Amino acid sequence: MEFSGLGKLLLALGLLIAALGLVFLSLSKWPSVSDSLGWFGRLPGDILVKRENVTFYFPLASSILISVIGSMLLYFFMKR
Repeated sequence: MEFSGLGKLLLALGLLIAALGLVFLSLSKWPSVSDSLGWFGRLPGDILVKRENVTFYFPLASSILISVIGSMLLYFFMKR
């Protein structure tokens, strides 16, 4: 079996995720951009439970939104 193609794909995806992380970190430094993305992470399906000593946050709706957008992008760009 040849795994070099899979390895290259995983490496490219890892670099893409790291680049997106850097973009989001840099965008959070600009108040005008971070205010316009303030809704992200606070969607109606996101779960936030606060107790005395514990805070639990599960971004369910935000994760689904990212998954749908990513799937659409992959569908359109990987179409042959």
